Amino acid sequence: MGVTGIEIGIIGAGDMGMLYAKRFRKAGYAVNLCDTPEKYEELLEKHGEQGINILRDGYAVSRRSDIIIYSVPAVIISKAVEEYGRATKVGAIVAGQTSVKTPEIQAFEKHLPEDVHIVTCHSMHGPNIDTKGQPLAVIRYRSDDAHYQLAVKVLGALESRMIFLTYEEHDRLTADTQAATHLAFISLGTAWSLQGYHPWLNPQFISGINNVKVAMALRIYASKWHVYAGLAIMNPLAKKQLQCYVVSMATLYKYMIAGKRAEFRDLVHRAADFIFGKDRSHKKILLDDDVLEQLSLSRVPKSQSKPNSHLSLLCAAVSWYKMNMSPYDSLVCQTPPFRMWLGIVEYLFCSHELLEESIETALTDRYTQAEDLVFYTAVTGWGQCIELGSFEGYQERFEATAEFLRPKLEEGKDLSTMILKKLTKA
Repeated sequence: MGVTGIEIGIIGAGDMGMLYAKRFRKAGYAVNLCDTPEKYEELLEKHGEQGINILRDGYAVSRRSDIIIYSVPAVIISKAVEEYGRATKVGAIVAGQTSVKTPEIQAFEKHLPEDVHIVTCHSMHGPNIDTKGQPLAVIRYRSDDAHYQLAVKVLGALESRMIFLTYEEHDRLTADTQAATHLAFISLGTAWSLQGYHPWLNPQFISGINNVKVAMALRIYASKWHVYAGLAIMNPLAKKQLQCYVVSMATLYKYMIAGKRAEFRDLVHRAADFIFGKDRSHKKILLDDDVLEQLSLSRVPKSQSKPNSHLSLLCAAVSWYKMNMSPYDSLVCQTPPFRMWLGIVEYLFCSHELLEESIETALTDRYTQAEDLVFYTAVTGWGQCIELGSFEGYQERFEATAEFLRPKLEEGKDLSTMILKKLTKA
């Protein structure tokens, strides 16, 4: 049961806000919930009978709640705290659920009264994954010991695996695990859209790790654009990783079309040795063949599959190598997409046969090189959009691709959820 007399307030009734509201209510806490004022009647009708106290706005939530969680997109966190922060109950604990903590902390510092405590958090997964056992970043920024311990106790209702960080450490780890991962997946989606074909109908994307790439790209495009835009554009540490991925892609692709076979092979193998070591025969720990073959949206027979350069994965390894970063060091604060991403990179590089096929396909297959040109274009386009800090551009690109992929978005999301649950238990 929850701590007696404690009321938890959640500002923002999106997917994560509702997930938190239901978990805290189930644990026995009184929960106060709001969204924007114009959604009050709708929210009351949908959730008013579930034991959750639906309030009209953030003022009402802030005035009466002992722990207040802002569950709003990173892009509007400052505006939300500016509007409702001054109504915060004296001595309350305030947290946020954004994926980027630097702007969140800045908003709290600027707009919250000095007599409140700041212990913020971030569930490192999406709303379709059960909070139990998943990583939960807990960040003590401004709090006495008693209120900090209370915040930790209350967050314990989520049954997550708590990781205690500073907000700077959090942003560095999320940049390491999410920035380039998301860039690769959204670029794959855009490349398919630009070429006008659905990947589940293309023989290059119907088996093994290709299934994972398709399923995870669809999972991302089934989500809301701002989830990924906030991390990419607002995290001050993400730009380095994103830029390195773009530059690594340019280097590899130039080697491919210039016929620089030795340079291409040398760079790929140096990256492989740096990340996975020279003896990689028994390295595969995240994905196995049985798991991979369960991930398929395609009706095309596996026997008709064609080789793929896996340029997106080769580029991931090269960018980690160039940044002198071991992805395994970031598993402590992993997200489900990152675990999947690392799993398929690892699978590729730890299979001598598959890696050799990938390299040869990249260097010799003209059709694949034409396909990869579109992927390269998509990566650089997304990179420029993020570098310019354009939320509007990000939204337009994201939603256009999501619309193209719509026929399989829900099926892809369900399939990726299934595999992520298997990975969680692994």
